[in-house]
Amino acid sequence: MKGIVEERASMLGEYIIRSQATVRKTAKVFGISKSTVHKDVSERLKYINPKLYRKVRKVLETNKSQRHIRGGLATKRKYLLLRNQKDN
Repeated sequence: MKGIVEERASMLGEYIIRSQATVRKTAKVFGISKSTVHKDVSERLKYINPKLYRKVRKVLETNKSQRHIRGGLATKRKYLLLRNQKDN
């Protein structure tokens, strides 16, 4: 089991770097929980592959700094959709 967890952490890290994905998107693609993704790339990867860990942290920090913008855009889309449904 230990080898599988290490391999998964590396796969998740590589995916996040390659696609600039968020933790939520990564969890959805791999069919695992957000908590598992976060633990793998934030804690386990640090000891498994420090170089990959540093790259992943950069991507996650960028995503974190942009999340308020993504949330605002999602809210805007929601209310535009509701208004369009009301008009029809």
